[in-house]
Amino acid sequence: MEPLSLHFLHEQAGAHFLEINGREAVADYGDVEAEYRAARQAVALHDATYREALRITGEDRVSFLHGMVTQDVKGLAAGAATYAAMITVKGSMVGDARILRREADLLLDVEPGMGAKVQEFLGKFLISEDAELNEATGELGVLRLLGPRTAELLGVVAGDPFAPLLPDATRPLSLAGQEVLAVGRPGQEPGVDLLVPRGGLEAVWKALAAAGGAFGLKPLGWRAHEMLRVEAGVPRYGQDMVDTTIPLEANLTNAISYNKGCYIGQEVIARATFRGHMNRKLSGLLLGSTEAAPGTELKKDGKKVGWVTSVVRSPLKGQTVALGYVHRDHLEPGTVLAVGDGPAEATVAALPFS
Repeated sequence: MEPLSLHFLHEQAGAHFLEINGREAVADYGDVEAEYRAARQAVALHDATYREALRITGEDRVSFLHGMVTQDVKGLAAGAATYAAMITVKGSMVGDARILRREADLLLDVEPGMGAKVQEFLGKFLISEDAELNEATGELGVLRLLGPRTAELLGVVAGDPFAPLLPDATRPLSLAGQEVLAVGRPGQEPGVDLLVPRGGLEAVWKALAAAGGAFGLKPLGWRAHEMLRVEAGVPRYGQDMVDTTIPLEANLTNAISYNKGCYIGQEVIARATFRGHMNRKLSGLLLGSTEAAPGTELKKDGKKVGWVTSVVRSPLKGQTVALGYVHRDHLEPGTVLAVGDGPAEATVAALPFS
């Protein structure tokens, strides 16, 4: 397992740890609900340096990646970011990434354990283009701020008022003597990802933690982060999306450009869009007190009509909630499905849950 760069700081704060695809993450700091409340009501700081990164350089880097992903890369301004999926010629997902276009390269921010897979997929199609793929996880780490007081905290630490960022907009900052890039996060909670040089992670974390006390900051572990993710209805590759998932099934319309021209798998996406529906879609599920494991089947009249992918106890809804795939005939919110062989039930709900 690859340890977190800031493992010792988290250990001092009473952290418990877990493994995600071979990389270490903080599970919690002893009070998951307090961490969750900070993200909802104040500000929370999450160490997301378990994520992996790839860098693409060379004169043809933009045109090459443009033809490999579902999103428009050529139209991306220098300094801007976007979310994209990578799919096979049959439309099934290989992975997803946040793509940042910088002056000299393209940076792909991917899920933990997925860097090598994405690099292999891209490398198979890199033939005569002037482009080079490099692992970049060791260069930058992501520190994530979530909550309504995020901008206030960043303003104090940066020494200048910080205007909230729109999703995928970026802004360079100087924090604790480090040159950092802030990237606006999509979702229900105001949030910013800070791309920090690995050597500056400790200084930036300590500066945010020290100033954050005045704003109610708490460090946020994976378990509370997952509560927020599921409540927001955001699928995660490796959990809610796998090698057989078509992006439209997972509601990834924000990852698809319909005006960009050809890319691998485009025909499948175009046909599915023209048809107007998918056989199944990712949906919200209200489970009450039921604790269903990911992979549990959902049934209607004894027939399998879906399955569960992510399950959390939701403070927002006061019950267990889940993400899962449901057949298109049963997607209407309020539809009741059997969980496994019953008698437990799940009620289909619209996403996000709030």
